[in-house]
Amino acid sequence: MASTNDAWFAGAHSVASSPIGIFDSGMGGLTVARAISDALPHESIYYVGDTQRCPYGLRTPGEVRLYVRQIGAWFAHRNIKLVVIACNTATAAALPLAQRTFGVPVIGVVAPGARAAVQTTVARRVGVIATPLTVASDAYARAIKSLDAGVEVVSVATPGFVTLVEDELASGLHLHQDWRKDTQVFMTPQVCEQVSRELAPLTRAGIDTLVLGCTHFPLLTQPIRKALGDGVCIVSSAEETTREVAETLARRNQLAGDTNTVRHRFATTGEDITTFAAAGQFIFGRPLASIEHIDIAELESLVESQA
Repeated sequence: MASTNDAWFAGAHSVASSPIGIFDSGMGGLTVARAISDALPHESIYYVGDTQRCPYGLRTPGEVRLYVRQIGAWFAHRNIKLVVIACNTATAAALPLAQRTFGVPVIGVVAPGARAAVQTTVARRVGVIATPLTVASDAYARAIKSLDAGVEVVSVATPGFVTLVEDELASGLHLHQDWRKDTQVFMTPQVCEQVSRELAPLTRAGIDTLVLGCTHFPLLTQPIRKALGDGVCIVSSAEETTREVAETLARRNQLAGDTNTVRHRFATTGEDITTFAAAGQFIFGRPLASIEHIDIAELESLVESQA
């Protein structure tokens, strides 16, 4: 069997036409995949949603690092030219590990989000909302202060926000719509009340910029904006991450050309492909034409084979 690093570079003669690998603990990373697809329309994408083990934010750091290694090993056999960890929790827990062990560039979503926040804030008071594990890692505060040590960072764990999004996706009520165009989907009294309650510490903190430190959270932009008011700028890392992807591929002369045959592929560890397809279209903004199932046992065996 070829080594992992050999597999990464299989077919290196056509690296530019190879797909960008993107993965998340579930569906939220499709907000990043959508931004990349919109900005880089000639690029192919291979997206993995580890929905069977979602959410990562309630896992231990050791578990998350193991999952990242497993998905990286799975990508290693699919000729990926660059990997985006479109999960804030996985970025916080395992980005250095992934960069050391994957054979291609690996980009997380924390540093791009931190840069956007520093460039946006005027009052130099930035709020961060994220999963408990991301907040506990202090990854955003460290990343922001590494760029501007004078910025005050207020981090708040909002685990209920993931549940709000997942419950909406599971209900199937609005999956025929597009969350970016139909902005009232999450503007129910119940959602607005919960969002306002969980953001209460930030409404008293005097922030002028908020970082959405979870890829689920852009879907809640409207109720978040209502809770915080128009004076707070909301930063999602998707656009800044996309810019870093484009710059990295350009420096490596690996941007796909306009003659590239674009193919987006999707995979999930969950059993329900139909629901994944419907929820994926709601977030990605177009049908998910090619979806496959990944068995957890397959991921576990890939890492074991490298031991």
